[in-house]
Amino acid sequence: MLKKLYGLVLLFALSTSVLAAENLYEKNYRAQNNGNLTSLQANPDTKMYVSNHKDEDNISMLENGYDMMGSSGFEAGEVAPELALQHAKSIKADTVLVYSKYGSTKSAASKIQMIKDAAKKDGGEIDAKVLEAAPTNYIYYASYWAKLPAPLLGVHIIKLIRKGSVDDAELEAENKGLKVLAVVKGSPAEKAGLVRGDVLLKISGVELNKPEELSDLVRKFQGQNVAIEYEREGNKAIANAQINSRNQ
Repeated sequence: MLKKLYGLVLLFALSTSVLAAENLYEKNYRAQNNGNLTSLQANPDTKMYVSNHKDEDNISMLENGYDMMGSSGFEAGEVAPELALQHAKSIKADTVLVYSKYGSTKSAASKIQMIKDAAKKDGGEIDAKVLEAAPTNYIYYASYWAKLPAPLLGVHIIKLIRKGSVDDAELEAENKGLKVLAVVKGSPAEKAGLVRGDVLLKISGVELNKPEELSDLVRKFQGQNVAIEYEREGNKAIANAQINSRNQ
């Protein structure tokens, strides 16, 4: 029986070794909708940062002129963060942000290793309590970023849709505009005084109700000075922005 146990341990150990050779960051990578986004540099000097403030980091990256290429998320045992950097270099990312925290499940690989250690230490006698003490997995997440060209306007926005209104007209009124998630530093939007949390209502008198409408209008008015009507903390105001031009 003991020989069978060692045989199973060896088999699982070999399987675990093969799996460990995989780059789980690469295997679990999911590109954003703009899947063709890469660094502007042919051979970027990719940087890696390990953090635990994902939401704040995302805003900071957007404000500094980056956009997310994609992300990796998975649960596993010990995985070196350098593997995230390795994958980031392979997809030509400028920066990769890496996060990890304790998971909630116990991995088969961890239990197998404890069986091996216990068998060596106790001459083949394995205490059931040892198996219960198997370490938990970790939850890993990495986001990959590329520096963008100078923006035409320089805002990242989202369309907010509020639900639960009993009045269609009221619901439509609530849904007007686009909320600013981040303003790129040094951009026309920042120079015009727009800040995170503002709700963009109009550009040159044209209403903004969909993200693509903002993109179309910014391209239409590139190189021009435009009036942007927005709302901040319930008060409406107008900012004047000199839209950049990609032809310059």
